[in-house]
Amino acid sequence: MKARSPASVSGGAILEQIAQYSSDVIAQVRPDMTISYISPSAERLFGRRVLDMVGHHMAEFVEPEDLCIIADATRHITSGAADNVVFRVRVIRGDGTRIWVEVSSRLMGEGTPGSPGDRAIIMRDVSDQKSLEDDLRAMAMKDSLTGLANRRAFDDVLLTEWKRTVRVKSQMSLLLADVDQFKELNDVHGHQAGDDCLRSVAVALQSAARRPSDVVARYGGEEFAIILPETDARAAAVVAERARKAVEELGISRGGPANKPITVSIGGATALAQNGGSSAMPQALLEAADRALYMAKAAGRNCCRSTVLQASG
Repeated sequence: MKARSPASVSGGAILEQIAQYSSDVIAQVRPDMTISYISPSAERLFGRRVLDMVGHHMAEFVEPEDLCIIADATRHITSGAADNVVFRVRVIRGDGTRIWVEVSSRLMGEGTPGSPGDRAIIMRDVSDQKSLEDDLRAMAMKDSLTGLANRRAFDDVLLTEWKRTVRVKSQMSLLLADVDQFKELNDVHGHQAGDDCLRSVAVALQSAARRPSDVVARYGGEEFAIILPETDARAAAVVAERARKAVEELGISRGGPANKPITVSIGGATALAQNGGSSAMPQALLEAADRALYMAKAAGRNCCRSTVLQASG
């Protein structure tokens, strides 16, 4: 029997072959987000049989935390704000593992306002790309000398934690620690010794901030910061003293005639999220901690001072 040439294959058969061998997954979903068609390539990507996906709601195969992303994309299409949206979600494969998938969802036909009709969806695995992006983002948020969060990461976390503090009507604390007379160590032992000192101080401060939610950052130069979510003034004072003592016990010589050990001065501030508070946040928390730090310096260094403020969101 003579084989058919490509030109003799029907358009429908060609599309079916493309759908089967494409690395992307092509699907059609109804307005209620149930799958009416999904290409055979879904079996490779999602580790599920086509028969186990057709007729099922998309939510059954998406990480629950990411369902809000699909809901937001659906609102954009339903409202008429866009006829095509692109987003990323985590898909649950048949073996329970998760992969990151980029989804391009486009309206099929004209539809009507409030009920757009079916959508054509193209999905592709972007797990490797997402992992690379996450690694690059983490590198951009890390201080190259100490390995701590850098100033950019500190600013992001401070704002995020304050928003959460307001949302749950709680409180948070911030500590600023400055290495005392650090210039003297640099002048006597050189900048390499200064860098080694900062790395050691970073480790000591991390040992004092013991909860996973606590964030230690290099604020700039020889100054460090510790963000303490859901922490009152008394608990913050305990962490501050623990940090001060940990640095002192490093026993790093500052050099000079007195040859005293390296120490830190620490200023702490605690903000209460209350209605009618008079301070704008989170800048006010940072400024209050900075003032407390200067108080510690004025009190003779190697000590801790703190303050409390009521703040509005």
